[in-house]
Amino acid sequence: MHTMFEKRAVDVFGDCQTVDAAIHSRFSCRAFLRDQEVAPALLEEILQVASRAPSGSNAQPWKVYVLQGDARNRLITAVCAEHDRVTADPLKAEMESYDYYPPTWSSPYLERRRENGWGLYGLLGINKTDRQRMHAQLQRNYRFFDAPVGLMFTVDRAMGRGSLLDYGTFMQNIMLCARSRGLHTCSQAAWNLFPTTVLRHLGAAQGEMLVCGMSIGYADPTAIVNTFQTPREPASSFTTWVE
Repeated sequence: MHTMFEKRAVDVFGDCQTVDAAIHSRFSCRAFLRDQEVAPALLEEILQVASRAPSGSNAQPWKVYVLQGDARNRLITAVCAEHDRVTADPLKAEMESYDYYPPTWSSPYLERRRENGWGLYGLLGINKTDRQRMHAQLQRNYRFFDAPVGLMFTVDRAMGRGSLLDYGTFMQNIMLCARSRGLHTCSQAAWNLFPTTVLRHLGAAQGEMLVCGMSIGYADPTAIVNTFQTPREPASSFTTWVE
């Protein structure tokens, strides 16, 4: 007969290898099975478990919008139209909610960015001069890569920058919870280029700031894009043992 404390200890400390498996098998999925829906109860379960993420003073600054069916399709139509318009006239671009990327890239981040971008486009047979296909591939973001579910994340503008750190732990929880249930995800900063359009579609309050979006669903195992794997630096390259 377990005491309440012992029961809690078993729940928290057991089966740690499952966590490792979810981490190692997670990747940015860029092709989903269009017609394989995700049950609302499963999404709610994932979000509830993910809410155990830590946050400063337990502020829990996250707010999630779930888009399926017509709501998802309307957002796709609106943002794809804006994407086409801005591509034709960059002066019509919306102002991003916050600086996700640096204004100027420097080493080693520039090299990693290039390796990632051209590795992906190279796998798809898209070269640097093929702007039309590059545009179409980028727009796959705004179609949720055919995933049946899109998530949008917002935060109250009154919160500090630390809330974005809290948000990262929450979103990682979502991705790992989804992976452990047979789903795949893709977190997407690309939506940050159209915050006004997105927030209007969501019916968000005036004080909300778009953080990013996420596609979630079942991966298409036949899509070549899903074979793309990004490398990781060894821990020794970013770790300093202080004596």
